[in-house]
Parts: sequence; structure tokens; C-alpha cells
Amino acid sequence: MQFTNEVKWNLMDFVIAGFLLIGTGLIFDFAYRKIKNKKILIAFCAALLLLFFLIWAELAVGIFGSPFSGS
Repeated sequence: MQFTNEVKWNLMDFVIAGFLLIGTGLIFDFAYRKIKNKKILIAFCAALLLLFFLIWAELAVGIFGSPFSGS
């Protein structure tokens, strides 16, 4: 919105993005504190990061065509 007119976020978009970022960070922190096995921790964090990126991409451009994709 600052550099181009092609991006138009409203307040709800910022709230959802903040929730995704903060929620993912809190889950990472919780997992780091609770999971002692490093291999399981790395696998869990990789899966969480993949899930985060899939949700972000779905909300941004609708790669799966779900009803909440923003289209």
C-alpha cells in the first residue's frame, strides 16, 4: 500500500497477519521448551513452518481455492 496500489489491506488483514505471526512464534517457543529430543523438535518446527507458509499463501492468493482465501 505504501509503494503500489495493487495491495489493499484493511484492518482485519493486519489482525490476521499479526495473529499468524504471534501464534506461530508462541508455538515455536512452547515446543522449544517442552520437546527435549532435538530431532523431534526440528521435525515439529519444520512442519509448523510449512503449515504457516501454506496458510499465509492461501490467505494471500488462494492456492487451494478455499472460501476464506480472500477472493
